[in-house]
Amino acid sequence: MSQASLDVQLKTLPESPGVYQYFDTEGTIIYIGKAKNLKKRVSSYFTKTHENGKTRVLVKRIANIKHIVVQTETDALLLENNLIKKHRPRYNVLLKDDKSYPWICIKKERFPRVFSTRRYIKDGSEYFGPYTNIKTVYTLLDLIKGLYQIRTCNYDLAESKIESGKYKVCLEYHLGNCKGPCEGYEDEESYNQNIKAIREILKGNFKESLGEFKTQMSQYAQDMQFEEAQKIKEKIEILENYQAKSTIVNPKISNVDVFSIVSDAGHGYINFLQLSYGSIIRSHTLEIKKKLDETDKTLLELAIVEIRARFNSKSKEVYVPFKVDLGQDIKVTIPQLGDKKHILDLSIRNAKYYRLERFKQVKITDPDRHANRIMAQMKVDLRLGEEPRHIECFDNSNIQGTNPVAACVVFKNGKPSKKDYRHFNIKTVEGPDDFASMEEVVFRRYKRLLEEKQPLPQLIVIDGGKGQLSSALKSLDALGLRGKIAIIGIAKRLEELFYPNDSIPLYLDKKSETLKIIQQLRNEAHRFGIEHHRNKRSKQALNTEMETIPGIGEKTIVELLKVFKSAKRISNAKIDELEEVVGNSRATKIYNYYHKE
Repeated sequence: MSQASLDVQLKTLPESPGVYQYFDTEGTIIYIGKAKNLKKRVSSYFTKTHENGKTRVLVKRIANIKHIVVQTETDALLLENNLIKKHRPRYNVLLKDDKSYPWICIKKERFPRVFSTRRYIKDGSEYFGPYTNIKTVYTLLDLIKGLYQIRTCNYDLAESKIESGKYKVCLEYHLGNCKGPCEGYEDEESYNQNIKAIREILKGNFKESLGEFKTQMSQYAQDMQFEEAQKIKEKIEILENYQAKSTIVNPKISNVDVFSIVSDAGHGYINFLQLSYGSIIRSHTLEIKKKLDETDKTLLELAIVEIRARFNSKSKEVYVPFKVDLGQDIKVTIPQLGDKKHILDLSIRNAKYYRLERFKQVKITDPDRHANRIMAQMKVDLRLGEEPRHIECFDNSNIQGTNPVAACVVFKNGKPSKKDYRHFNIKTVEGPDDFASMEEVVFRRYKRLLEEKQPLPQLIVIDGGKGQLSSALKSLDALGLRGKIAIIGIAKRLEELFYPNDSIPLYLDKKSETLKIIQQLRNEAHRFGIEHHRNKRSKQALNTEMETIPGIGEKTIVELLKVFKSAKRISNAKIDELEEVVGNSRATKIYNYYHKE
């Protein structure tokens, strides 16, 4: 389809909610999106300048547009979700999860069984779940088994078959785990009362079961049936113990879904908590790989629709960290304080922990992806034009104004490259002058790299504020490198990053990985510089002290250091060890100097 045809299509799009589909020249769907207003949303792709490279490529590949008009925003959300899963377009976020999650089933039958299953059969049975953790299923089934005596056999307990005596009670009856409905020892009404209580427990409502058990316990105690009362008391303790572990918010908060998101340059992590009667009955975190630099709002809306469909949620209210468009049928709450805010914060914490765990796993299993993610994040955080694969950091050291030196440390792909570290002795500056020293070492470093045609870094980090940054910029100007290499200065407080020609510093999140890398860079530059400074001072101090020994010159000192490596070893050496290196006369002078009475 020609550009003229596309323009006509854009002009005739309706201003109503719907889903749009972009096709390439081969007729393949390459992107699906939803919109409150189809005309405005689709037109924006062709009128805006897109910063994201993939979005620019997508727009170039669009050869045809189709759309589907729907009644409401909710319908658009659901349709978009279904179409993405069906067609799996190249430029869409893919919501995939191949796991089959377990359910707890209350079977539709006379004297219903309660069991776990991974098969959802639409036969009228009740299914609770799905649960993201099989341990939760086992815990709930153990709890139910401890509280209620329900059958585990798969007999067809039709009334006629029980009356004809077809079945005999099994071991479970003799162990007290079943009341024997197969032989008519328990009536259907009594059994169904237990099933009703189990249904409420699976919904997260423990109040009715606790009340019923307490009434029973009191009755048994009044009738002097203390053994039965003790059994009921134990059941109450089991239920209260389970409830104490699961209840973490106000019990009035019921039938609510909680969603939160944390993201980085490449992925979004959406956590979902489902609440019933103040208890978290479900938790799940979904990882989504970004395709077109999607916003948190876009990812969260997609994930909410997908997760609610996957877990068959019927909750009428959701808690989220910011406004999302979910249509008229769902109440969206953005908690600000109290119990609601507490539960949202818990969800955010879960998303963050999941993200950290994934980082650790990826760092081990796929180091390249780990490095790529950190580089992409640093590019965004530091507002750079390209990923800082090669970073160099400079630090000056002139303790008490003596022996001014500087250090340059090099990081490649976020890790120290120690073979590329360099020390500098300040040559052109008299006395302690940090600004002039910085100007000298930056000039010398990049003059040499240019002369040797070595690769230049994508980022220079200057340990210091505006003054040191300005000095380094003078050298880049002199070498014609201004604008070719990104450069920033770190103030002493570390969270403050200074940029050329910008008096307002950039503040990074104290927990961000970008800040951690910069922190590591500065610490490494500081350590490396101090080490060189210390060695230089030690050598100077040693030379000064040994040169005071009559008859001992620089040549002798060098010969001794080659063998003994340090001043301490020379001072502790035996006279015959010294003689082997410098002869009897000089050895005696040195030995007597260090072993004076």
